Amino acid sequence: PPRIKNGARLAMHQCRCQSRPRMNANATPHRFTPSAPLRGTIAVPGDKSISHRSLILGAIAVGETHVTGLLEGEDVLATAAAMRAMGADVERLGDGEWRVHGVGIGGLLQPDSAIDCGNSGTSARLLMGLVASHGITTSFVGDASLSKRPMGRVIEPLSLMGASFTASPGGRFPLMLEGAHPAVPITYRLPMPSAQVKSAVLLAGLNTPGITTVIEPVPTRDHSERMLRGFGAQIEVAEEDGARVIRLSGQTDLQPQDIVVPGDPSSAAFFMVAATLVEGSDLTIRNVGMNPTRAGLVGVLRQMGANIEEVDAREVGGEPVADLRVRHAALTGIEVDPSVAPSMIDEFPVLFVAAALAQGTTVTRGLEELRVKESDRLATMAAALEAVGARVEEREDGLTIHGTGGEPLRGSANARVKTHLDHRIAMSMAVAGLASRDGVEVDDTSPIATSFPNFMELLDGATR
Repeated sequence: PPRIKNGARLAMHQCRCQSRPRMNANATPHRFTPSAPLRGTIAVPGDKSISHRSLILGAIAVGETHVTGLLEGEDVLATAAAMRAMGADVERLGDGEWRVHGVGIGGLLQPDSAIDCGNSGTSARLLMGLVASHGITTSFVGDASLSKRPMGRVIEPLSLMGASFTASPGGRFPLMLEGAHPAVPITYRLPMPSAQVKSAVLLAGLNTPGITTVIEPVPTRDHSERMLRGFGAQIEVAEEDGARVIRLSGQTDLQPQDIVVPGDPSSAAFFMVAATLVEGSDLTIRNVGMNPTRAGLVGVLRQMGANIEEVDAREVGGEPVADLRVRHAALTGIEVDPSVAPSMIDEFPVLFVAAALAQGTTVTRGLEELRVKESDRLATMAAALEAVGARVEEREDGLTIHGTGGEPLRGSANARVKTHLDHRIAMSMAVAGLASRDGVEVDDTSPIATSFPNFMELLDGATR
C-alpha cells in the first residue's frame, strides 16, 4: 500500500494552501455576445502536454534543448519554475522560444522551497513522478482548485517504487514527497485511463535501475512515449493481450533536442466548435496537432455533421500536424462512443455546447474522470448550460443534452454563469455566448490564462 504519512512537516504549507480563496478575489467577468461569422486564419498556442514535457525532458537531458512554439500559459510556467528550482537552466529567448540546459538523469537538486504547481494538475503529477526516483525531499503545493484534486492515483505506483508521501487528507495537496534512491522498477497496470499517471511512472523510471513497465488496457495520449524516444530513452511499446505495454530501461542518458511544439488541439477545439455553430463562418486554424490519441473531437464533430477539412497534413517533430478549415454546418445529436473519451477528455465541455445546439439528443457516457478536473466538469457544465437555456440531464458518468435544432440558446441576460475557476468551462461558455440570443456572462475569465493566454484576442480578431 502507498506509504502516506500524516506529519507535522505539512503544517507550514497546510496553512498557506487553505488560506487561498476558493473564489478569485480579482475575478474578471465578461459578457460574450452573439457573434459575426468567424473568418480568416488563426494559430492557437502550443500544445500544453508537449510544452510541459519539453521542459521536463530538456531539464534532465545532457546539454541544451531548444524549444519553439512553447505554450506560455501559467500551467507551463509553473513547470519551468520547478525545473529551475531543481537546478536546470531554463531561459525564455523570445515569444514561445526557450532554451533549456539540462542537468542529466539523476542530477536534480533539492529545491530551496516548496514546488508550487498553481492550478496545473499536469505539473503536479509529472513532477511528482520525476522527483520520486531522486534523493530529494520536497513539498508540493497548489491553488485551491488543485488542492481539491486527487493525487492518490499517482501516489500509489510511486509508493510501490519506494517513494514516501506525507499527504493532506484524501491524498491531496499540500504534500511532502521523499524520493527513493535507488527506486525500484515496477510493472504497473493502470486501473483507469490516465496519461498523467502513465507519464509519472515513466518519468520515475528514468532514474530507476532496470525496466519499468506500464500496462494500458485503454490507450491514452502518447506524447511521453514519442518524446522519450526522441530524446534517446530506451523505450519499447507493444500490443500484448489486447493491452498497450510500455517498457522503459532506466538510467540511460537523454540527448538534447530541437523541439517545435504544434498547436494545441484542446485549444483549437473552442474555435472548431465556434466556427461550426456561427452561421457564415469559414475559419482556418493553422498547425494543429493531430496525434490520434488527442484528435477524438474532430471525429465526433464530423459524426455530428461538422465540416472540418484537414489541409496540408504533415509531420513535425514526430507529431502529426494539419491546418484545419472549419465552416458552419448544422449538427445532429449522436451517442458518443465511450471509447473515444481518452482522446478528447478535455474537449467534452465545449462538445456539450455543440450538442446543445444540435438537432436531437446527444448522449455521453464513461466520463467519470471529468468530475475530478479543475472543477466537476459534468456538474458545472450541466448547471451552466441550463442557466443559458439548454435542456440537460446529468448522470454519474455523463450528460444527455437535448439540442435546440440550431436555434440560438437563450443566454444569460441577468446572471453570471459560474465557472468555478476552470479555464475550459470559461472558454466553453464563451463559445455558448457567441451562439446565444442575449449573450452569456461568465463570472471569471482570468483562469483562461492557465492554458490559452491570448484566447480573448484571437476570438475578437476572428469575429470582426
